[in-house]
Amino acid sequence: MTPIVIGLLSVLAILILIYSGMYVMVALGLVSFISVWLIRGSFDAPVYLVTLAASSSLEDYIFGVIPLFVLMGLLVSHSEVGRDIYAVANQLLRNVRGGLGIATVVSNAAFAAITGVSIASASVFTRVAVPEMMRFGYRPRFAVGVVAGSSVLGMLIPPSVLLIIYAIITEQSVAALFTAGIVPGLVLSLAYIILIVGLAYFYPEYVGGHHHFPDTQSQPPDMSITEMLRKISPLVILILLVLGGIYGGIFTPTEAGAVGALGALIIAFLKRRLNRRTLWQALMETGQIVASILMLIVAATMYSRMLAISGLPNELGEWLTHLNIGLYGILAIYVLILILLGTILDTTSIILIMVPLYLPVLAPFHVNLIWFGIITVVGAEIGLLTPPLGISCYVIKATLADDRISLYDIFAGAFPYAVIMLLVLILLIMFPSLSLVLL
Repeated sequence: MTPIVIGLLSVLAILILIYSGMYVMVALGLVSFISVWLIRGSFDAPVYLVTLAASSSLEDYIFGVIPLFVLMGLLVSHSEVGRDIYAVANQLLRNVRGGLGIATVVSNAAFAAITGVSIASASVFTRVAVPEMMRFGYRPRFAVGVVAGSSVLGMLIPPSVLLIIYAIITEQSVAALFTAGIVPGLVLSLAYIILIVGLAYFYPEYVGGHHHFPDTQSQPPDMSITEMLRKISPLVILILLVLGGIYGGIFTPTEAGAVGALGALIIAFLKRRLNRRTLWQALMETGQIVASILMLIVAATMYSRMLAISGLPNELGEWLTHLNIGLYGILAIYVLILILLGTILDTTSIILIMVPLYLPVLAPFHVNLIWFGIITVVGAEIGLLTPPLGISCYVIKATLADDRISLYDIFAGAFPYAVIMLLVLILLIMFPSLSLVLL
């Protein structure tokens, strides 16, 4: 077999193994190891590849940023800052049609600016927003749909763990990617709000919700300006510390992660929401999430080097160039593959598998890799909301533990938001300046 045939078969083998239920990390590592062994014809080559992948991919200083941002996100969710933001947004928007839906999107966008993990947003707002919306008569399917849809903002609005991972594998600036994520994140939030307002006016029976509360019992008490400021000030301080520090050139992203984690720890202690048990739980969760991400990165580094040895990416590039479909045609195929992979893989795995394969294909077009990063993240995120493996939807189902709301309801509720994401993605592809305007 030629190296290219082995490369092609390896990609196919990885997909088959993942579909059959094998861990992504194991499938990537195992297939890459065997493929290099077959291409090089000696057992020493893949053994050297494992050591090289582990050392070269993880010894970089920038990797310190992943555990720090994950820890910050978990501490923030333990300190119930999400609940406080939601209370303030609810107070400001409760007389608007679909107001609680809009409040959920706004709160999620604000929460995303300090967590960077979609799964954290999904679990926090399932606990905070869904019961509150159902209490005010909103339909369960609408309530869970809003939470699922807006939870993906966590991966686009900086700081985002996905953008950090993309920066590492493409050797781009983390700060530049963070800056590029701001406008697309706001555009997506605005598109969601327009969708909710449209549904509330044209399909009120789908949304539900009584807008003038018949009894004073169910209406939350009015909050004073002072109380609102007290509830949102921890969030504002953290955002200024982390993002202000990065954009102001005071901290590197890794230092900003450390400052943010410390800030989140202090806030959680001051709010008396953290004891030894919850702190230990947050640290354990951080360890589990980070270990899985880093092991994935090692396996993906093996995979991208195996692809380079096989020559498959260059062959794919030449083949797509001969098709004469142009850059937009190539991007259309890319987005389609991202969405299809999103039905079986988590977002990190998709980026680690697809980006090394596609970078050589895009080389002749001199594509801006910062812009391509934003497109990759949005395209991969659509998969969080689509069956059979929309991870955000499963997290909501597990967190909710409510028999009245089925998994089908959650996927059906999330569907309009997946469509909006696709439309926003097309907009970002057609107008690269949306991502690059702040750079």
